[in-house]
Amino acid sequence: MRLFSRQRKGAQEPVQISERGGVRYMHLGGPAVQSAMRIKEPWGLELEYTRAMFTFLLFHPNPRDIALIGLGGGSIAKFIHGKLPDTRLTALEINPEVVAAARAYFHLPADDERLEVRVGDGAAFVHDNPDSQDVLLVDGYDAKRIVEALSSVDFYQACKTMLRPGGVAVFNLWGSDHYFPRYYERIAATFGEHVLQLPSERKGNIIVFAFRKPLPNAGFAALERAAEKLRDALDLEFPDFVGRMRHWNPVGERGFVL
Repeated sequence: MRLFSRQRKGAQEPVQISERGGVRYMHLGGPAVQSAMRIKEPWGLELEYTRAMFTFLLFHPNPRDIALIGLGGGSIAKFIHGKLPDTRLTALEINPEVVAAARAYFHLPADDERLEVRVGDGAAFVHDNPDSQDVLLVDGYDAKRIVEALSSVDFYQACKTMLRPGGVAVFNLWGSDHYFPRYYERIAATFGEHVLQLPSERKGNIIVFAFRKPLPNAGFAALERAAEKLRDALDLEFPDFVGRMRHWNPVGERGFVL
């Protein structure tokens, strides 16, 4: 069932909302799902890849400032706002209709002292704010693929510069994308190959974590213990995510030893 479809002149793609099986979806210019919300659990994280992105909390458990590039329906923004009370979030979304739909149909809260949603160019924001964030989350797609401005060498270099020492950048990539190896290699080269991969079980999402030194001082055994505690606190499947990372990132691979 289509609920919403609107596009201002000059906008990137029309925003459409649909519902099926008690879940509300956001689409941008096509059938691909950009965001999802279970109507009876509007503050939860319906899509697994969004839950996987929060594995950054194992490496940086008390971030003061987080930047989010690509708002979608606001699932990630809502979770940060609701579960991380000591964290300030700045979210960038280039399409004003996405922000309008997130607030009208996905329960995105109004801005306050801990949440600021800006309509603007996320890549420019990253370039213009060095040494300002503990965590950077990048999840910017159009109807077909990752936005070009969010996958260039210059952009990944700006991401590293935006992080404070010890910060972590989290990139949602599509493993099925023909250009995935190129994007991954760019990230690895930029961050001195201090990267970890976390494939999502559903669809083709691969979450890539990239670290600015000093690197996290924890082996996988310590991460597993931390994951158990975080699972209980946030009700997310962190032990599964750590197990998957251990499988996909053998100790010593690419010189990044946890």
